[in-house]
Amino acid sequence: MTRTAGLGNRMPTINYDDVQGAILRGYRVDLARHFILTIHNPAVAGKLLADLVDGVDGLPKVTSAQRITPKPEYFFNICFTCSGLAKMGLSAAQLASFDPAFQLGADNAVTANAVGDIGESAPANWVGGLGKGEQVHVLFSLWISKSPQVLAELSARLRAAFADSMTELYAQDAVALPDNKIHFGFRDSIAQPTVIGAPPGKHPSADDQAPVATGEFLLGYANQSGGVYAVLPVELATNSSYAAFRILEQDVAGFNALLARHAEQAGMDTEKLAAKICGRWRNGNPLELAPDAQGEVLPVARLNKFSYVNSDPALDDTLGLKCPIGSHIRRNNPRDAAVVGTDSSHHRIVRRAMPYGGPEYDPARPDNIPRGLAGYFINASLRNQFEFLTSQWSGRADFVKAATDSNGNADGNAVFNISGQDGFLGVNAPAGSSFTLAALGKGGVNNTVLQGFGRTITTRGGVYGFFPSISGLRYLAGLSK
Repeated sequence: MTRTAGLGNRMPTINYDDVQGAILRGYRVDLARHFILTIHNPAVAGKLLADLVDGVDGLPKVTSAQRITPKPEYFFNICFTCSGLAKMGLSAAQLASFDPAFQLGADNAVTANAVGDIGESAPANWVGGLGKGEQVHVLFSLWISKSPQVLAELSARLRAAFADSMTELYAQDAVALPDNKIHFGFRDSIAQPTVIGAPPGKHPSADDQAPVATGEFLLGYANQSGGVYAVLPVELATNSSYAAFRILEQDVAGFNALLARHAEQAGMDTEKLAAKICGRWRNGNPLELAPDAQGEVLPVARLNKFSYVNSDPALDDTLGLKCPIGSHIRRNNPRDAAVVGTDSSHHRIVRRAMPYGGPEYDPARPDNIPRGLAGYFINASLRNQFEFLTSQWSGRADFVKAATDSNGNADGNAVFNISGQDGFLGVNAPAGSSFTLAALGKGGVNNTVLQGFGRTITTRGGVYGFFPSISGLRYLAGLSK
């Protein structure tokens, strides 16, 4: 439910103690475990929820957005599905006020088709029974700073505590790789939105993009359109948020084969082609700042300080000659590039995901160990943010507006310089895949188009969750008394 509010984008006052930490803070940890649970005794579950909010009897305490010094051994957050909120006592009328996508759920056929969870990625093939979304009620997420022993001890306490009220359907572990990399070898979690009113990060990165309205990530505050996302009851309408929890398996051998097969056609080595598909080199340097070679890692303060459109012809990349318009980072955050509909600030998401699976893939010793990324994609509107990015910008090439550089159509037009779907997240198949490497020339006449590659990421599980505020968790805990 959205209501209009004339709040603008002025700096709001956020009670960090009432916001679950994962929404506004990056924890920067080494280990994570996500428990996916079904509730079989709501009354006992309510008592447990109250205990977790306060961290009684050695249970992990729900972490708020308030920064803790020194850094604690663990962080802990909770989110509910729509069926989970119903189980805890919300009425059908109240749930009807929630984000329409959240009401449908991640496993719904309409949802799955929209975000590309089809074929091998279809909910019927998901792990741990996640494809039967009506039985998925709540996620408990533990992030551990360093110690596997702390993870084991807290997991044991949680499992003993929820045994009387919840059944564990699945547990997904995650382990950070060196240099904050994903299994494809790229440095990750570099470009996160700066949220107005959020606590400053420990290592803030300078960004050419303007801060994003609080209401894009927290209910109860003005969003980029000047409205306010709200839900019923009012106890849940402020300081809450939504998230898409995803388990995404990465085909490292398949991605390496794609690079090897197309590098000669692309006229570049495999590392540069990898950077073109991503939009950044594997060390995190963006192509806009390092178009020809990876070079030394840029300082944190420079990694996000770039744009795609510039009045200076030497810096302008409207046509995607440096960073392809269809690259992963440019599709998911076009920054100042011209796109159909509202600009990128209306569709940002916060990513809280970590690698899972075996050690880093060794091409000299190939194996079949599943590897990937697991975690949350957080936003105040699943439909307008997560689903929009996935279905529109990652899944379609016609979102780019006609745009030329200072030489006009003689150099080309942006609409001809993108094709196919996202090379990472797209539903690519050899028969129809397409990725454009732009070159100067009217109508894309000199472009190189790569085809014949398959999907590199497969969805192995998905959940649409709602992170209540901490006061909201107390409210839910009291419903079943």
